[in-house]
Amino acid sequence: MSFLKSFSRKALLVSSMALSASAFANEAMDLDALLKTLESGQAAQTQQNKQREAEFRSREDQQVRMLNALVSDRNNQLNRSERMETQFEENEIKLGNLSDTLSKRMGSLKELFGVLQQASGDASSKFRTSVVSAEIQNRSDVMDEMAKKMGSTSKLASIEDIEKVWFELQREMTEQGKVTRYSTDVIVAGGEKVNKEVMRVGAFNLIADGKYLTFNQETNTISELTRQPVSRFQQSAADLQGASSGNVDFALDPTGGSILGLLVQAPNRKEQVEQGGVVGYVILAVGALALLIALERFASLMLIGAKIKRQLKSDVAKDDNPLGRVMKVKDQYPDVAYDTLELKLSEAILREMPKITRNLTLIKIISVVAPLLGLLGTVTGMINTFQAITLFGTGDPKLMAGGISTALVTTVLGLVVAIPTVFLYTVLNTRSRNLLLILQEQSAGIIAERSEKGA
Repeated sequence: MSFLKSFSRKALLVSSMALSASAFANEAMDLDALLKTLESGQAAQTQQNKQREAEFRSREDQQVRMLNALVSDRNNQLNRSERMETQFEENEIKLGNLSDTLSKRMGSLKELFGVLQQASGDASSKFRTSVVSAEIQNRSDVMDEMAKKMGSTSKLASIEDIEKVWFELQREMTEQGKVTRYSTDVIVAGGEKVNKEVMRVGAFNLIADGKYLTFNQETNTISELTRQPVSRFQQSAADLQGASSGNVDFALDPTGGSILGLLVQAPNRKEQVEQGGVVGYVILAVGALALLIALERFASLMLIGAKIKRQLKSDVAKDDNPLGRVMKVKDQYPDVAYDTLELKLSEAILREMPKITRNLTLIKIISVVAPLLGLLGTVTGMINTFQAITLFGTGDPKLMAGGISTALVTTVLGLVVAIPTVFLYTVLNTRSRNLLLILQEQSAGIIAERSEKGA
C-alpha cells in the first residue's frame, strides 16, 4: 500500500512538473514563482490522493461485504443442494416401493392390459386389409390409438376402452355374415371415378355391375379388377347383385381378395404363348399343320372305308375305290396261273397303299419333333436366365422365376402338340392298316378261288 502511495505521488509530481514546464514555456517566469507553483500543485495533489485513498477504503469495505454475501449465498446453495440430493434419493426409494406395490396390486390386470394391447394391434392389421373397412372407415386408426394408449406406462385402459375394443371386434364378426349395399366412388378400367352401387359380401368380396372389385387400404379407394375371372364367376356376381331375396350361388374369395389380386399378375393363355417366343410359335405352327393333315387323312380314310364297304356288298368291281381296282385285276388276267395272279394282286395293293397311308409318316415325325423343339426353347430360355443372373446377380427371385417360367413354356407347348399328335397318328395308322388288311384279305380270297379252278 505504501509503495502505491509513493508511486502515485511521484507520478503526480512528474505530471505537475510537466504541466508547469509546458505552462511556463510560453511566458517568462522567475525561479521563485516556479517554486511556488510547484508547492501549490504538490499540496493540491496530496489532498487529492488522500481523498482517493479514503474512497478506496470505503469501497474496500463494500467489496468485503459483497464477498461475504456471496460466500454466504454459496454456502446456502450447497446446503440446499445437499438437501435436494437427499430428498431425490428418498423419492427414488419411495418411487421404487410404490412401483413394486403397483405391480403387486395390478396382478392379473397387467396381463389383461397386455392381451388387450396385442388384440388391438392385431385388430388394427385385420381392419386395415378387410373389405369391411371400405364401408366402415377409420376403424384401424381407432385400434392404433388404443394400442398406443395401452402401451404407455402412464395410462391404463378404462372400462370404456375395453368395451370399445370388444365392440369393434364384435362388429367385424357381425359384418362378416352380412351382405350389404351402399353407394360409393369406384375407379373403373379407364381410371375414371364413377359413383356406383357396391355390394359387399361379408368380409370377402366387393362387386358392382357384375364385376369384382378390389379395396386398396393405402389410398382407401375401390377399383375394378383389371382382369376379371372367367364368365361363370362374373355371372354369379351379376345374379347375386340382381337378386332381392332367396339363396343365390356366388363364387367368393375366402382370402378377402388376395386370390383375385393374383389374377392381375398371372398371365393368360395368350400371354403364356407369347412368352414362348419364336420357338413357341414354330411349335404351334407345326402342331396346326399336323392337325390339318390329320383332319384331311381322317376324312379321306372315312370316305375310302365307306366305298370299300359298298364294294364288299357288290359283285361288280368299280374304279372309285381301292378294293374295286384290286378286284379288276382278276378280270384283266382271267387265264393266268394263280401264282402270277398273286403277284399282280400284290402289285395292285402296293399301288393303292400310298393313297391310304399318305402323310401318316409326317404326322409321326411331328409328334417326335414337337417335344424336341420344346426342349430347344427351354435350353435357350435357361441360357438367357443364367446370363441375366450373371449380369444382375441372384438378389431378385422374380427375375429368375420369370426367366425359368418363360423357358418352360416351350416345353409345355411341345408336349401339348406331341401328345394329341401321337394319339391322332395311332388312330389314323390303325384305320389305314384295317383298310389294307381288307384288300389283302380279298386278294387272298381271289387267289384261293383261282387256285381251286386251276386244280
